[in-house]
Amino acid sequence: KRTNTSLAIFEQIRELHPNKHVTIVEPRHCDILGFAAAGHAKVRLLTTGESFMSTRTYSPPGSRMEGGDGKLGDDVDIGQYEYEWQGTQFPIFKVSWTEEDVGLMIYYYVLSSKHDVDAQAHSASADRFITACGKWSKELHEEIYVFDGGYWTKNRQLWASVQTSSWDDVILDPVMKETLIKDVHGFFNSRQTYQKYSVPWKRGIILHGVPGCGKTISIKALINSLQAKNVASLYVKSLKACNGQQYSIRAIFSHARVMAPCLLIFEDLDSLIVDEVRSYFLNEVDGLDSNDGILMIGSTNHLERLDPGIAKRPSRFDRKYHYRIPGAKERFLYCQYWRRKLQMCNNLEFSDEVCEIVSKLSEGFSFAYMKELFVQSLLAMVGGRTEFEDDVSQGFLIGDGVAARMATNAAKTADAHETSISTVADEEKHSCKKKKYAVPDVLVPEHLEDNTLLRVMRGQIVALLKDMDDTKVESEDLPKPKISGSV
Repeated sequence: KRTNTSLAIFEQIRELHPNKHVTIVEPRHCDILGFAAAGHAKVRLLTTGESFMSTRTYSPPGSRMEGGDGKLGDDVDIGQYEYEWQGTQFPIFKVSWTEEDVGLMIYYYVLSSKHDVDAQAHSASADRFITACGKWSKELHEEIYVFDGGYWTKNRQLWASVQTSSWDDVILDPVMKETLIKDVHGFFNSRQTYQKYSVPWKRGIILHGVPGCGKTISIKALINSLQAKNVASLYVKSLKACNGQQYSIRAIFSHARVMAPCLLIFEDLDSLIVDEVRSYFLNEVDGLDSNDGILMIGSTNHLERLDPGIAKRPSRFDRKYHYRIPGAKERFLYCQYWRRKLQMCNNLEFSDEVCEIVSKLSEGFSFAYMKELFVQSLLAMVGGRTEFEDDVSQGFLIGDGVAARMATNAAKTADAHETSISTVADEEKHSCKKKKYAVPDVLVPEHLEDNTLLRVMRGQIVALLKDMDDTKVESEDLPKPKISGSV
């Protein structure tokens, strides 16, 4: 016979405290200990007697470089707390256990006076406390909601990581950047306009394009800039859960409706929404339930892999922003961004002219590769590696000027290698099919030929181009996934 653990604990507590009313509360709805830790109540854990059982925990230092012994703590499995809110005492028991096929169960048992119990067997004083605590628990306090493993959790680390993200750090075409910002902020400013014209106050935006071109940093900048408008940010990490992905989708949108107005983020949308749950997802997006106040943002590196029912159907994701490989202007602006970051380094000769040359040499680079270029160059200089070979003919294409000089030299020795010319030509032809990236032939002014930063960056560009080329060849060998039909 299966035992109802929660009921058994409830009965035991009532036997121990016959003069008290017992209210059962789930932590996910009412974070009682967090409420007290924030200063809204007083709490003390009683560690004596039989009402205490915990698992001793050890947390090492954040990194070995920090040193120290780490910290000891307790995960309370059974605990009794003295709790006071607004002058009223609420003895509280916390009990946790594991159930098969369900997982970890945690409940609070709140004890209150029986004098204010109503006809529905509810305690008025306990209900006031639970209402205040529940309202506080629902709000974000320097946190971002993250959905993973089938449930929502508040993540303070993710919130901290976006605090340094600013639109000043996002290098995009100025018109596209301004349009995206106005699109998102304008939505949250226009509730009355939507209502005036009887239009559902909801939107969907897709950010798409090659990896490393600014989609993620744009999302971080949006999260940060929307905090001033009291817009909650909800980030969906995975749909996988014990209860299935349909359960996850339902839980995601149910919580988003409670948290509206909110920014609901689906990163790598093409990987999240698989065929098995596509119809269920679309029903949540534009079904009978109201999604007022929800702005969905989905990002993808592969727009073509998205089902047309998601990517092309109006009223779902009705606006798309294409993040292309940055052009010369954007690369120049990115170089200037790094120049401003390094302006305190007086030993670096980092002029606008250097920015111009680097922006030309880095043709075809995404912002991710541009960042890697600067990071690796600075690390090389710190490590004393300032000399690099300028020969870029080892395994990838070169600029037209260099190619012309090599062709002239090859012609002078053609007679000596007549028998091998066809073989070499075949090999070069095959190589050119594989090798896509070229080092541009950029004229460096004489006064910058000895510029240490420029020499180091030029060498790193050679290395990164080879890395880009190898990655391109590997990706071309991968099978292309099938695109499912529309809904």
